[in-house]
Amino acid sequence: MLKKNEIDALEKFCAESKRNIIEMVYTAQSGHIGGSLSSVEIMTVLFHKCMKLAPKWTKDKNFDTRDRFVLSKGHVSPIYYSNLAQLGYFPKEELLTFRKFGSRLQGHPAVFCPGVDATTGSLGQGLSIACGMASGLKLDSNPALVFVLMGDGELQEGSVWEGFMHAACHKLDNLVAIIDRNNLQIDGCTENIKALGDLSAKIKSFGWNVIEIDGHDLNQIYDAIELAKAAPLPTAIIAHTIKGKGVSFMENNAGWHGKAPKKEEFEAAMKELAE
Repeated sequence: MLKKNEIDALEKFCAESKRNIIEMVYTAQSGHIGGSLSSVEIMTVLFHKCMKLAPKWTKDKNFDTRDRFVLSKGHVSPIYYSNLAQLGYFPKEELLTFRKFGSRLQGHPAVFCPGVDATTGSLGQGLSIACGMASGLKLDSNPALVFVLMGDGELQEGSVWEGFMHAACHKLDNLVAIIDRNNLQIDGCTENIKALGDLSAKIKSFGWNVIEIDGHDLNQIYDAIELAKAAPLPTAIIAHTIKGKGVSFMENNAGWHGKAPKKEEFEAAMKELAE
């Protein structure tokens, strides 16, 4: 359970990240707002409270034992970059170079950006990448953990389920998968496109530990991650979220999956987030 001062600090980071996301995508006139906003609380708690990080990505004595992170739904890079900037991996001013030619902050994260462990973007592959990392750490007797953030739409990819099977078979208890369950993908509702059904039961049947939470509740996110870190099995955290969370006209609207706001929409969104 988080203390009040910790919650207050995290809420400030979350509020800043929501504004950063809107401004980055508006400035670039390209990017993915909806899934970035639904992931804000998850990413903020993970990076600011739960992961063991190497300070500013310098290869010091703690670099090899740092926890690893894979953004499987790589298109929500704005929330990733916002957290990395808050932690000092690069200047916050660099956020507005998002998706510009020559920028380190590409539309999908790449390893040449400080703080990024895996280049991602092709959906459905992040869990397999994370499995490889977790297996390698086990072979090296390295105590580091691997976290992967996945979208629910990409769970329709077969390679995801190969990853679930592999992790259980090889007892990768150093692996935590967090699923942003906002029920929407680019074409609409996940359940109308290719229903996931009882997702918890499906993942449990592959031999995983499963925790379900409100993905916007800071305490629930923190408690779930801490439980997952200590679990004797690979753990999946199903975080129920709202796509576009924080901006009323974007919430639960699949149209905001990958659309940049116009000037009036940008101003309206920033006004809401300032209140």
